[in-house]
Amino acid sequence: MNPSLKITTVTPVYAGADYLSQLVAALAEVRAQWAQQASPFQLEESIFVNDNAIDSSAAVLDTLCEVHPWVRVITNSRNFGQHPATIAGILHSSGDWIVTLDEDLQHDPRNMAQMLEAAVCGELDIVYARPESAVHQSRWRDMGSVCLKRALVLLTGNKSIRHFNSFRLLRGSVARSAASVCSHETYYDIALTWFTNRIDSLTMPMKDARFIQSGSSGYSLGRLLGHARRMIISSQTKILRMGALVGFGVMVADLVFGVWILAQNLIQKESTVPRGWASLFLASLFFGGLSISMLSVILEYLTGVVLHIQGKPTFFIIDRRSDAAVARFFTQRNL
Repeated sequence: MNPSLKITTVTPVYAGADYLSQLVAALAEVRAQWAQQASPFQLEESIFVNDNAIDSSAAVLDTLCEVHPWVRVITNSRNFGQHPATIAGILHSSGDWIVTLDEDLQHDPRNMAQMLEAAVCGELDIVYARPESAVHQSRWRDMGSVCLKRALVLLTGNKSIRHFNSFRLLRGSVARSAASVCSHETYYDIALTWFTNRIDSLTMPMKDARFIQSGSSGYSLGRLLGHARRMIISSQTKILRMGALVGFGVMVADLVFGVWILAQNLIQKESTVPRGWASLFLASLFFGGLSISMLSVILEYLTGVVLHIQGKPTFFIIDRRSDAAVARFFTQRNL
């Protein structure tokens, strides 16, 4: 069977000199294994994005390019960060499927075939890796990540956030289209959900060896909160609609309470409530609820404008016909 689908890997590089040779060796092993199996897909290219690396990563990549012709290197003019570097690599890719990998061996390339199988057999466009256990072996770091994702799901109503991980398999057309509309404030994984909702995750072992050994990470609390902020900005936030409903509910309750107060005054000639206090309270409550509702509507409208500016599409066309041959390959192999 001749390879028909091309796979591209994209890896942003910032401080990976100690890991890049091992990563390319693992990719070369997978590439050779797929060729021996006569699989209908092949590892066409591995793109490494030099994001102004602070160590000798650039020299290591130059050496690897000479040994492996399928290794490509692109260089950013300065450090832009992991997500922009990943977007740059995706926009320079040509694969039918794209796999994003971290530089520090946290993501095992041998799991790429398993992710592809889950995608083509499950008719998915995106498959994220889901760690089967604690990645950083730090209770606060791992619990903080889980809690933050759950909070963002509640705030935005986007259930796909719980799957987000930098180890992901993306259909090439979806990946490049989402990358092409990303602005400075757009969170790439949120942009992916604008183009497809066929998203799932696959459990696999993952360990952040660099963090476990050194105790340091490139992601400080400020940067993590920055990611959360960009997720919210890139999302149609559910909390705004909840605010409008709360404001409307306050107005309804105010009217009901006002009718009750009026009935009490008509029935009882003498009232224990000071004259004028009830009307003042009801007026404040009514206009407070009205203000909340109107503000929520205005903010939701502005959110729609922001998403339009960021490039959220009205529709997107996709071709999944090539998945059938790959799905048959995996089915026959598993028999």
